[in-house]
Amino acid sequence: MTCPGEASRAGCYNPGVMKAIILAGGVGTRLRPLTLQIPKPIVPIFDRPFLYYQTDLIRQVPEIDEVILSLNYRPNQIESKVGNGAEADVPVRYVVEPDPLGTAGAIKYAAAGIDDTLLVLNGDVLTAVDLQAVVRRHRDRAAQATIVLTPVDDPSAYGLVETDDEGNVQRFLEKPSPDQITCDTINAGIYVLEPKTFDRIPDGRAWSIERQYFPSLIERGETFVAHVDRGYWLDIGTPMSYVRAHRDLMAQRCPVGPFAGHPPDTVHRADRCRISETAKIEGPCFLGTGCIVEDGSRVGAESVLGRDCAIGAGAVVERSILWPGTRVDSGAVVREAVLGEHCHIEHHAEVGPGTVLGNRSIIGAHSRTAGATK
Repeated sequence: MTCPGEASRAGCYNPGVMKAIILAGGVGTRLRPLTLQIPKPIVPIFDRPFLYYQTDLIRQVPEIDEVILSLNYRPNQIESKVGNGAEADVPVRYVVEPDPLGTAGAIKYAAAGIDDTLLVLNGDVLTAVDLQAVVRRHRDRAAQATIVLTPVDDPSAYGLVETDDEGNVQRFLEKPSPDQITCDTINAGIYVLEPKTFDRIPDGRAWSIERQYFPSLIERGETFVAHVDRGYWLDIGTPMSYVRAHRDLMAQRCPVGPFAGHPPDTVHRADRCRISETAKIEGPCFLGTGCIVEDGSRVGAESVLGRDCAIGAGAVVERSILWPGTRVDSGAVVREAVLGEHCHIEHHAEVGPGTVLGNRSIIGAHSRTAGATK
């Protein structure tokens, strides 16, 4: 990397090479019990780990030659699933924090020895943002940091980010009161950063990018700009938003994934499914590889059956997400629920709206969960 002179060194970067870091070290507490055995970055969205939706996005930027996963919780499980990145179609490297270092500390630790411009994504964001436009803005402004902002209907629940007319970041305001709300834009969890600014992040200590690193850029008068994206954005970190992600993808509110470009009532049916002629399948819905749907059963719209799920005779699945290997026996009903891997809903049981079951849960015959209507 070369710079034309000392005077321009503040905006120096290598335009031909970039690295990406995905902050994937969180425990996923808000998504429990689904994340008790499976780290949040590899929870399934349809039949793919969520992480792959982020690597799809990263591949928009051809200069990125490597994705670094910053991990802490169950790193071996993530590495076993993702490997060297062959399935993600991008080289992947792993960095495991010795202790939780906060968002800024984790970025600095993962970026050790790197001088190239960095693209950083929080590991729980589903979006279709134009990353090439974000990188282009960062370079056009010779910025030290660029942050993607997204508008929200209720800014009081978030930390606002204020900018001036030229897009320079002016202030971060945590969970403002109604009289403090001056804009509707919040941190979208996507950044372009220059590693030379990481000198103010202490080694081996938890440090926040939102509360400590970004304010330091403002205080020092460094070029810190925003890119406002008014397209789709969702934090998938709760069961409610996890369900919403699937419904939004099926409805093509977010134009990525297996339903993109297909008719609105598409039944996405993978290989080796065995569907009875008397079963009723309502689109949009997703049937993973090897699913079995027996006589007289019904799989309603906005349902997802993971790989090797089995739906017994006369059973009903409505607006629910079933992870791989889950069985719903004859006459059972599952409505608006999320069931982890290898759950077993025994015959004539009813699982009601809002139920979230961890892996290998069993609901006994004729039992009912909260919200059941029988």
